[in-house]
Parts: sequence; structure tokens; C-alpha cells
Amino acid sequence: MSPTKRAGESNNGDGSKAKKTKKEIDLELQCINTIRAFSADMPEAAKSGHPGAPMGMAPFAHVLFAETMRVSPTKPKWMNRDRFVLSNGHACALQYTMLHLMGYPQVTKEECARFRQLDSCTPGHPESFVTDGIEVCTGPLGQGISNAVGMAIGEAHMAANFNKPGLEIFNHYIYVFCGDGCLQEGVSGEACSLAGHLGLGKLIVLYDDNNITIDGHTDLSFTEDVGMRYESYGWQVITVGEISEEGAVEDLRAAIAAAQKETSKPTMIKVKTIIGWGSTKANTHSVHGAPLGTEDLAATKTKYGLNPGEHFQVSDEVKAVYDARIAENEGVVTEWEGLFAKYKEGFPKEAAELERRFSNQLPEGTLAKLPTFEVGKDKDLATRKFGQMALNSVAADLPELIGGSADLTPSNLTNLSCEGGGDFQKDTPAGRYLRFGVREHGMAAICNGLFAYGGLRPFCATFFNFAGYALGAIRLSALSKFGVIYIMTHDSIGLGEDGPTHQPVEMCESIRSMPNINLMRPADCNETSACYGIAL
Repeated sequence: MSPTKRAGESNNGDGSKAKKTKKEIDLELQCINTIRAFSADMPEAAKSGHPGAPMGMAPFAHVLFAETMRVSPTKPKWMNRDRFVLSNGHACALQYTMLHLMGYPQVTKEECARFRQLDSCTPGHPESFVTDGIEVCTGPLGQGISNAVGMAIGEAHMAANFNKPGLEIFNHYIYVFCGDGCLQEGVSGEACSLAGHLGLGKLIVLYDDNNITIDGHTDLSFTEDVGMRYESYGWQVITVGEISEEGAVEDLRAAIAAAQKETSKPTMIKVKTIIGWGSTKANTHSVHGAPLGTEDLAATKTKYGLNPGEHFQVSDEVKAVYDARIAENEGVVTEWEGLFAKYKEGFPKEAAELERRFSNQLPEGTLAKLPTFEVGKDKDLATRKFGQMALNSVAADLPELIGGSADLTPSNLTNLSCEGGGDFQKDTPAGRYLRFGVREHGMAAICNGLFAYGGLRPFCATFFNFAGYALGAIRLSALSKFGVIYIMTHDSIGLGEDGPTHQPVEMCESIRSMPNINLMRPADCNETSACYGIAL
């Protein structure tokens, strides 16, 4: 599908088309060019970084942040906020620019000038534990879009379990920016295939289709039809023509509106962009990962109609646009808080449960329900069987436990037998058991997104040997200090008949050497139960 609206037109509230005035178009372009220049100033100050993608994606950012997304700089963890993930994390100068314009107190001009410096809140790739407004750590390509699939599962699950007639506590979207590199990575294919199967209609991906990689043009290695691939996954795919100046911004708006209306499947908006637009290096790989240089940056700002000698400039007119959006969003938050107050009155038990879960508190007495065993009296079983008993002993008390296996449920024994523990599928989003399929890396990345969403405690399982497939996402769990529970069975040479391809003799050392992760290898029933208690 391609939007058919003409450039320079917008919709009235009644659906009719109202032509934008020249003044409105000029202000819009001023906002976009301000984003471009501000983003390019950061790598210039740091003498390293990636200006090209932010300059090309600036129209995305303006339409999304100034007009579309519902977020709060004063309440960055508001549970019904729209989630935004910059999957191509090297373009983080763009995200910091938008956080600054949207009034996040932490992201000042001074901090933007300290881009990529030690102890700044503007590190070289987004870090969720450093900067307010950052949902997940991105940088390794493909991880962010896969995390977003987990967030979309989270939204669908929470809405199914907590929304009541006339009281929609959860009704937000998950927006993603990604580039060619993200879509080349295998993890994104795993996660997005599952997203299509699950019909995650609140997931909207804006694909920066600029045809440039570090090595050069994508013709060197990436010539597939991405849109057809995603359609085959079960996604809606919308193509928008080249965005450089104001010409196609209306088409982008129309595409986002169409994506929001499609509730039965995720949407990819494939947008042709020019990397480094306005620079003499535009549309080349030279603008990807190095500052523009003093002369080129000054000339580019002149082309944008900005002061070539001023850094991190935001005019009063541009600031007013974003201040108006901030005020509008704060009104939305206030309205939601009023709705939640009514929800508390009508459904006090559910409201208390939400508040408990989003504050990461366990119900009193839950861990006491973990089983204990008397050695020599109780039947000796495999530790995976004891693990199944431990998991299910607390699952009823912990409805936030959500997860599954990479097509090894009969072996991992991770199925949930409690009420409400059925499968999460397109038609049963209240379920808590995820059938990940043979997608270990996607599974781990999705679980990172589930934890980042809030109010959920994800677990996932496979044979320990296949943790190797998922190490990229496991490492980000550890870096982010996300409490994902990895259940890895069949952990040594005991898989004799399967041979060395299934014997993870080196995996313990590999994961134990990773900071911020607890690797526990129980030897018996009581140790297994204790491990679950420690993990929870």
C-alpha cells in the first residue's frame, strides 16, 4: 500500500483535506532542519559518531515526537506511554536531540555537547540505565526491533488482562526506527516472524531505507525485497517515497495513521531517505560514521537556513512547537491519571496488582511456596523436573511470570499449569505461555523487551548448548540488569547419545565470565528450588 495524499496537505478533523499554509510548511521544515543540525553538532563536538542517519531520519523524528507519540518528560516511566526504540542505536544523536526538544531535564544542551564522553548521559549508543526516555540498550543491530516485539507482546497481554469496558488503562503503541543493518541481522527476522504470527498490531516500525552500509551501497550484499519478506511474515507494509525536504512528510503522516488503524498485524513503513541530507557527503558511506568536519557542517547549516557558526541552535519558533507538544502530552497524562483513579475505585484489586507489579515487588509469602524435598525419602528426579515443579509452585501467585521455550517445551518442562497459564496467541493475548518456535536469539531479545516493558517477569528456555545462539541478547540482559530468567536444561555431556554438537562443555565458563549475570547450576531438588527463589 502506498499513501496517495499529495504533499503539502493535511487532514481536518472531519477527514477532509486542508492545504497547509506556506508559513506552516516553512516552520515544519525549520523544525526538521534544526533536528538535523543539532544531531550533526554532537559528533562534531565529540570528534566521533554517526551524523548521517540522524540527518536522513529527522523527518521521522519530527512527525513522531512533535505530533504522534504520547510521552512525559516529568514521568518517563508512565505505564501507558508510547514506547520508542531506536534499533539503529548508532543514530543516537537523533534520540538525544529529540529528548532535549521534548523537555527531558537530564538531556541539556551541555550534556549533548558531552556526547560520547565518560559519565555523560549521552553515551555513544543508547543505554537505558543512564538516560531517561531510553527504553532499551541498542547498538548491536537487530536487538532493538526484537526488543520492541517483546514490548508489543507486553502491551497486548496487559491490555487483555487489565483493561475494562470504558477503562482502557493500556492502549499505547510501540514505535521503532531501524535501518538496513537491523534488517540484515538474523535476530530481527526471528522476532519479526513471530510478531507477524501473533498479529501485534500496536507495533509500528519506520525503516530508514537509505541503501548505505559501512562498506558502501547495499548493492554489495543486500538486494532482497524487504517489503515482500515482511509481508510474508504477516506484516502490513507501507512504502513512502523519498523524504528530503517537506515534500513527502504528509505521506509519512498518512502512513503512520494507516499503521495505527491496522490492529490485526504489525506495520513496517518503508521510507526512502538520503543519509546525511544537506551535506556534501550525502548519499555516501562517508557520512555514516564520522563527523562532517567544520567546513561541511557550516555549509550544511547554511543550506538549512541556520547560523553556520552556532552550535546546538534551537530557535524560539521551533522551541514553541515542542513546548506545545509537551503541554499537550502532560494533559494526556493527567487525563489518564483521572481514568486510573476511576479504575482504582471500580477495580481496587486489579489496580493494586498493577502498582505492585510495576514497582517490582513480590507478593508476601510467595517464595515460601517453593517446594522442599527430603533427600532419601522423596523420589529423585531430574533437576529439570524439579524446575518444573518450582516454576509452577509460584506461577499462580506471580501472574507477571510470562515466557516459554524455543520449541523444546516437552524437554525443558517450562509449561505453566496454573489458571491463566495458557498459550499467548493472536486470539488469546491474556495467556502467559509463549511458543517462541526455533528462534533462540529472537526469544532472548523478546524477553528483554518484555522486562523493559514493566510489570512482567519473563523467562525463556532451551538446551544450554543453544544459549550460544542467543548470546548477543543475553549479554544485553546482563548489561541492562534486566531480570530475565534463562532456563537452560541438558547442560553437559549427559546428552551422550546426541553427541558433541549438543554437549555444552564450554558454555558455563562463557556465561560465568559475563558481568552482571548469575549462573546457577543446581545439583539436586532443593538447590533447584533455591535457585528459583534467588532468581525471583
